Amino acid sequence: MADTVREIERKYEADDDTQLPDLAGTDRVATVVEQGVEVLDALYYDTADQRLAADGITLRRRTGGKDAGWHLKLPVAPGVRDEVRAPLSDTPPAELTALVRSRVLDQELIPLIRLRTRRTVRLLQDAAGAPLAEVAEDAVRARRAGEAEEAGEPGEGPAEARWREIEVELIEDGGGDAALLDEIGRALAAAGVRPAAAASKLARALAETGLERARPGEGRAKGSGKGSGKGAGKAGRTAGDVVLRYVREQVRVIIELDPAVRRDLPDSVHQMRVATRRLRSAFRSYTKVLDRAVTEPIGIELKWLAAELGVDRDREVLTERLRAGLAELPRTLRLGPVAARLRIWSERRRAGSRGRLLAVLDGPRYLSLLKTLHALLEAPPLRKAATRPAPEVVAQAVLKDYRRLARRMETALDTPAGQARDEALHGARKAAKRTRYAAEAACPALGRPAKRFARWTKRVQQLLGDHQDSVVARGALRELATQAQQAGEGGFTFGLLYGREEARAADRERELPGVWKKVSRRKNWAALQP
Repeated sequence: MADTVREIERKYEADDDTQLPDLAGTDRVATVVEQGVEVLDALYYDTADQRLAADGITLRRRTGGKDAGWHLKLPVAPGVRDEVRAPLSDTPPAELTALVRSRVLDQELIPLIRLRTRRTVRLLQDAAGAPLAEVAEDAVRARRAGEAEEAGEPGEGPAEARWREIEVELIEDGGGDAALLDEIGRALAAAGVRPAAAASKLARALAETGLERARPGEGRAKGSGKGSGKGAGKAGRTAGDVVLRYVREQVRVIIELDPAVRRDLPDSVHQMRVATRRLRSAFRSYTKVLDRAVTEPIGIELKWLAAELGVDRDREVLTERLRAGLAELPRTLRLGPVAARLRIWSERRRAGSRGRLLAVLDGPRYLSLLKTLHALLEAPPLRKAATRPAPEVVAQAVLKDYRRLARRMETALDTPAGQARDEALHGARKAAKRTRYAAEAACPALGRPAKRFARWTKRVQQLLGDHQDSVVARGALRELATQAQQAGEGGFTFGLLYGREEARAADRERELPGVWKKVSRRKNWAALQP
């Protein structure tokens, strides 16, 4: 069973004759306790084209030391990584390989680098003896995996690389913090210790053994991609540059959130779902830039993925809304076991949803979608308009979506109250979301007018979203009231909540015309025109 440790550390490099200072007296450090010497032997795995290394991820099998086993390190922020651990086995464990599937796809993970490290460990403690940080002084030897000790023919690169490295890592749940790391860093610098040039031991080993490659993920998920035109990376130069920048960002988010969703990290499912919707929206808004014949089938698959991601997310949002409404009622109006009924209802809807989502992420359809997204960025299906100056092209796309929104808003506001109007307002909400995303994508080319317009359309989207949530909540409350009555519990409280939701929706409907009048002012959309 895998477990996770949050690593917050700083890495340094030192010459062989550099003497480390006594860190006692640095910031809150009162004592330095020698922890002895460890001998570590690690094999680092990656694809042949180093897809994990390209994203700053390491997967290793290590023996020796107190944490022998498989370690997968996922970047969180500069100097911060999550280390997911699994017990020793001969091959990479499934619980770790699943977390890198969005990067690796169906490529084989093979050992690339072997690191042997002699580590001297010192524990830094405060005056009360509480641990603050650990200082590891490493003598590192690196060579290509499978390469014999005597290997290394001329022209093949060094048979073995050696260096001395210092790691200062905060103790998890200890009393250390970033300020302590800063003070230790200054003390080390005064002794001639330098911040490490490489982000990790693996990165340095790849470079010094001649295995380092150009980042293979550049075209697939992050970089310029083929056919993106001159000036890629200079946002706003061409329509293709602007749209591809936005598309790459959404693909990157999907790929990077995949392991977070698998680990059930907070808000990860929601954020991944938003990225799929933004990407699909970009395909639909910018058909003059990206060939619809290529992007439309991808959009269908993105819609499927968003729906799968939404199964549990929609239940969570709805349950929280109902719980909040129930909490607002005076106790005298909460008749019967309404809280228990709501909990049972929610748990039944959740049953199997987590397992279903993981099955989707492990399934062939999702893998095929990831491959397609990588291929899309390798060879973007750009149309002729992609070479034109960005402001004109993207402004036309945003205004086209705005006109579509305006038509739907007019229809919804003219529809009598009832189910037909609810459906019309829901359609307007979808149009508002698409217009907002189109404006967000256009920001690098259109600047502040696009940012302001995106904020305005977001306001409309949120208002319509709250209305739609009320529609869905009322359906759930009818279901709950029916179940309660069938169990002989009575449905008074659920009926009361239904009425409150109905009133809330009516409030949103009364508020909507005024908000839309402000959003649809000519000066707001006219400012988008270059």
